[in-house]
Amino acid sequence: MIEFRGVGHRYGERVVLSEVDLCLEQRRVAFVGANGSGKSTLARMVNGLVHPTEGSVSVDGLDPVRNGRAVRKRVGFVFTNPDSQIVMPTPEEDVAFSLRGKGISKDERERKARELLSAYGLGGHLEHPAHQLSGGQKQLLALCAMLVREPDVLVCDEPTTLLDLRNKRRFVELLGSLEQQVLLVTHDLDLLGGFDRVVVIDGGRVVADDTPEPALRYYRKLAE
Repeated sequence: MIEFRGVGHRYGERVVLSEVDLCLEQRRVAFVGANGSGKSTLARMVNGLVHPTEGSVSVDGLDPVRNGRAVRKRVGFVFTNPDSQIVMPTPEEDVAFSLRGKGISKDERERKARELLSAYGLGGHLEHPAHQLSGGQKQLLALCAMLVREPDVLVCDEPTTLLDLRNKRRFVELLGSLEQQVLLVTHDLDLLGGFDRVVVIDGGRVVADDTPEPALRYYRKLAE
């Protein structure tokens, strides 16, 4: 369970978030809102990338500020641009690198990397230069590098922004098949029909929180 209790955040005098109270138990939760609404800031608090200046956040009772290392073992994060997450020359090396410090042998790390990449359609690209993959393949690689660590929660911050429509749909369908709880920050409203819950953020506050149809109807009216 992820909880936000009286959460606020400021950059100097600028108020980014204010009085956010949420308890997220559903498996598929989306945050939507205009640029600058605070939705990405809120999502980044889940694994401690951003600290609240007011209130508190907890992940299964753990505070990402005080218990950052423990929380990051539970929470994986996928960014908008996969190039910012790909750190090794090939997909196999990149996914295996995510298992460093797990106390398993190099052969076992490589085996796990090959199995996961094959399961997500990248088995034929194990030794391909990672940064020469297509946009959709890179985003799959970034996802695999998180999933191999077996997190309980996966936070995705606008991961479909750089993808074409076909790959956007494929990526969101893939998120829907995962066992992990998924928190998705997105502008792609048409992809959220299968989600359990949509939280609408405007001006740093939660202004709607419902199942997709009524929440997105409210957001579309807000954007008129």
